[in-house]
Amino acid sequence: MPALDEKQNITLRLSRQTIQKARVLAARRSTSISGLLTSQIEQLAGTEDDYERAMNRAFARMEKGFHMGEIPQLDRDALHER
Repeated sequence: MPALDEKQNITLRLSRQTIQKARVLAARRSTSISGLLTSQIEQLAGTEDDYERAMNRAFARMEKGFHMGEIPQLDRDALHER
């Protein structure tokens, strides 16, 4: 089984115009198109991981519930007194 940090190549098909814009953007950031895409994909993957952890924490809190103070135990007759 390959290591999780082992790199693997992928192939993309992009329009010439998109490739040209990517070259300019990469050059402005002093990196390559590959480096630019790697950075962006890693950032997206990290954001997704953060979202999933936050969602799991929120579900755990909902399952546990929140203490909302003492709730008096009233019977039906006491609730409907006029």
